[in-house]
Amino acid sequence: MKKPRTAMKSHQRERAPCQEGREKRVLSGRQVKPSTPNACAGTMPEFPAAPADLARRKEGVLVQASLSPYHLFRDTADVIVFRENLLSWYDREKRDLPWRRRAEGEVDPDRRAYAVWVSEVMLQQTQVATVIDYYTRWMQKWPTLQDLASASLEEVNQLWAGLGYYSRGRRLQEGARKVVEELGGHMPRTAETLQQLLPGVGRYTAGAIASIAFGQATGVVDGNVVRVLCRVRAIGADPSSTLVSQLLWSLAQQLVDPVRPGDLNQAAMELGATVCTPQHPRCSQCPVQSLCRAHQRVERERLLGSRSPPGSPDVEECAPHAGPCQLCAPPTEPWDPTRGVTNFPRKAGRRPPREEYSATCVLEQPGALGGPRILLVQRPSSGLLAGLWQFPAVTAEPSGPQQREALLRELQSWAGPLPAPRLRHLGQVVHTFSHIKLTYQVYGLALEGQTPVTVVPPGARWLTREEFHTAAVSTAMKKVFRVYEGQQPGTSKGSKRCPMSTPSSRKKPSPGQQLLDSFFRPHIPTDASSLNSTAQ
Repeated sequence: MKKPRTAMKSHQRERAPCQEGREKRVLSGRQVKPSTPNACAGTMPEFPAAPADLARRKEGVLVQASLSPYHLFRDTADVIVFRENLLSWYDREKRDLPWRRRAEGEVDPDRRAYAVWVSEVMLQQTQVATVIDYYTRWMQKWPTLQDLASASLEEVNQLWAGLGYYSRGRRLQEGARKVVEELGGHMPRTAETLQQLLPGVGRYTAGAIASIAFGQATGVVDGNVVRVLCRVRAIGADPSSTLVSQLLWSLAQQLVDPVRPGDLNQAAMELGATVCTPQHPRCSQCPVQSLCRAHQRVERERLLGSRSPPGSPDVEECAPHAGPCQLCAPPTEPWDPTRGVTNFPRKAGRRPPREEYSATCVLEQPGALGGPRILLVQRPSSGLLAGLWQFPAVTAEPSGPQQREALLRELQSWAGPLPAPRLRHLGQVVHTFSHIKLTYQVYGLALEGQTPVTVVPPGARWLTREEFHTAAVSTAMKKVFRVYEGQQPGTSKGSKRCPMSTPSSRKKPSPGQQLLDSFFRPHIPTDASSLNSTAQ
């Protein structure tokens, strides 16, 4: 793995009396000229300042003032040690990722911000290993905001197909168009204006772009940072609660390095992804272990042994001003000595996805000109899988008797009269989206010996199998098609004849690659909840 260049120490960096407080900013260990509009670099357009940042800082002060110091950073020396240790570790151990290379090497601030923006959106709820290929192809196809703004939604959906959470790509393009058409092609320069002006950009994404691309000293909180901070400060209360969420953002802002904010934020996320992992943390390799309250708790429990019953109050360390501590785990969830530091953070209860049912059919013309073709129809422009292509389908009950008739009517609305007796039930596919567990009853109908259908209504297409695998279709539809292929003559049940590489058909990775892949963890920003409230 490529080793990064050693960064200069923070005390070697000179500060200047510019509006943003520095003449030079640091991006991933190197200096870049400031891109924020000010007296030192006045070439960029002004964006309206927002009072949100000041309000959030005051909110953080008020939140911390009422809490036990045990869960806070009250000693400035601890903050300095946290920054220095974490940044030194990051400079040595950070993964070589394409978005980091692009941000480090890009001198144009708008292109740099765009590169960071794309990576942050793709990484929401998605494995790093999965994103690498998508990100590389995306930036090759649309290297600038202007390129993306001029693309069609069909092209965006086509490249995004298989990445999931499809509304992300649509929002990203909407944002690019707004920057090009309304903001003169220049990205907003602060976290506040990024969140205010760009569709789909929440607090986390705005902070990541502002700190990494523009050097704004603003903290960020994603799923990895939540885990790191909850362990470092032994926060056992529900991290999704308003109080804990406010505190975590306040701590992140307190810890962010004023000279290398983007690197500090990335280092905290890297630590959570590769060392302070959910189930198997590698505490011996943690650069901030000396500051970790969770690790101290483990060591104390080990030393005290039977003298300290599991779940006993930690009165000698966490001493709230009055009443039970709002940040410790509730009495109903006592300390589990077998879990060690993974007692933190507390797991929030999740609602099970609601169950829905659909009947869908792969309608194929084996004798079509130019080879066999299958019918796809486009989904509505809003809602679940908006704008993607799918096989004709109807909403159905789990075992409704009218399912077959309703599906046949849907097929005929797109392709005209069809031989009903040939409609065969092939099996089912279960696919879980972020909030929906959808069961597809899969049917197949081959139009053997019939005059090929060449005309279809708007919103429908006849595609070859090769075109299907490159079209803007969801992973669920690819599962449906594999069921259909497995039922065709000359194919064993469940076989996968499609030219795409699937997890079961790929070669087993080498032990070294498996070890590298084990470092890849989902990147879950706190503003990703907006994805779940919008149909994917």
